[in-house]
Formats: sequence, C-alpha cells, structure tokens
Amino acid sequence: MLSTRHGVKVLGASDLDAFQRLAARDPVVNVFAAHRARVTNLEPRWLGGEVWGRFDDGELRAACHVGANLVPVQADADDARAFAERALTRPRTATTIVGPLPAVRAFWDVVSEAWGTPRDQRWNQPHLEIAADPKVAPDPLVRRTTLNEAEVLYPACVAMYTEEVGVSPEAFGGADFYRTRVRNLVARGWSFARIEDGQVVFKAEVACLSPHAAQVQGVYVDPDRRGQGLGTAGIAAVVRAIRADLAPVVSLYVNDYNVAARRSYDRVGFRQTATFATVMF
Repeated sequence: MLSTRHGVKVLGASDLDAFQRLAARDPVVNVFAAHRARVTNLEPRWLGGEVWGRFDDGELRAACHVGANLVPVQADADDARAFAERALTRPRTATTIVGPLPAVRAFWDVVSEAWGTPRDQRWNQPHLEIAADPKVAPDPLVRRTTLNEAEVLYPACVAMYTEEVGVSPEAFGGADFYRTRVRNLVARGWSFARIEDGQVVFKAEVACLSPHAAQVQGVYVDPDRRGQGLGTAGIAAVVRAIRADLAPVVSLYVNDYNVAARRSYDRVGFRQTATFATVMF
C-alpha cells in the first residue's frame, strides 16, 4: 500500500533484497534492522508490526521499522518527517523510538504533541564499535551461560533492565515474556556472564546479529563489585568471543552520562562512529 501523501509504502517479502542493500550502507549502525529483516523476511506476522519504505525513482532510499521499537534506517530528516506523518495516521504502537540522533529528533518533532509526554528522552548516546582484538586482557571467567543457569541469570537481567530503563521488565505482567526472552538469548549462545558462588557478578548479551556485526546490550556489574575492573575485563571477553564465533564487529550504544561505562569501553578499544537517541514511553 502506497500513501501518496506521505510517499511511504509498507514493505514486504518482495522488498527484502532492497531493504538489505539499504541496511548494508551502514551495516553496523543498522544491525538491528538487518537482523529483524533476516529473521522475519519482512512479513508483518513475524515482525509484530511493519517496515515502511520511501523510494526515489524506484530505489529504496530510507526505511523505518515500526513495532514495539520504532527504528529509522538510513533516514535523513525529510524521510523521518514523512515516516512521522504516516505514524500520526494510526495509533502509536511503539514503546521506544531509537536510532541515529538526526532521524529520531526529526521524527519526534512531528509526533511529540500527539504522542504525549514520554517516560524518558535520551538525546546523546554515543554509538561505539570495535573491529579488532580488545586492548585489555579479557576476563577468563566470563563465558557463555547455559540453560540450567537461566534462573541464576534472570535476577541480574531484571536488575540491569530496571536500572537502565527505569521500570522493571516484570511490570504490567511482563515477567513470563521477559523470562522467555532471557532463556532464548541463552539458548542462542548470546548470553555471557561471570558467575561466582551462584551469583552473577558480570553479564552481557548480544541483542541482534548480522553477518557484519553484533550489537551488545545488557552490560551489568553487580553493584557490590563495581570499581574492580570486572566490567572492562568482562566486555573484553565478550568482544573476543563474539569476534571469534559470531561477527567481525561488535557495537553498542551508551548513555553519555554513564562516565564509568564510557571509560571502560574506551579502554577496551571501542570508538564512537555515530550518536543515537532514544525516546521511551
């Protein structure tokens, strides 16, 4: 379906190749979009939403993943405004708008009045990448977790999410869904942790993956063990494992005010390649 007013088309399986070519223009920044396309074939029933595209002389020029996460893909400010105008024609489904700062800002400027006051706005999140061995020694006790450790891992995942997002993932009846997500990450081999005496002292997960890159999420150090270097050595171990088995580049984005984390990532060898922004409802 093509809207002449907004110049926006809902993409489907027939657009998959074009979408992947678009995401490949910046494969690390666009790893979430590329991952979602690969696992859903751009089928709405698997997406839990839609992917929209804008075309220029028949060529896909920009896209937007529209589900619980609303993510612009290779969108300039004009593209983002067009997607926002399309979004205003339907009820909001997104709980998070996230992506490169210019596109998120342009989108939000259009929808902010209609979509109301968000729970949080984060307008300076350095997007970091590493495509080499870590510069510090990896923690040898950080390893992939196993399914029989999922219940040990789960409280740390809840604690990290609550600290980072400001609301528990178990709120509003979400415990079963979140527990399943944690188990799925473990089953995929995307969950890494250091566990001592039945307690998680460091953990991190792969959020999404493509042949080009893996995006890390959920980096957490037990509050009683912070300041001991566990985060730096732990993320170094995660980088080494991902680059050995999953993808050549590791990426993440971090809040600008999280000075300790930024210093840790810098020591490991991450470099900033973009700035993200997130609006959360």
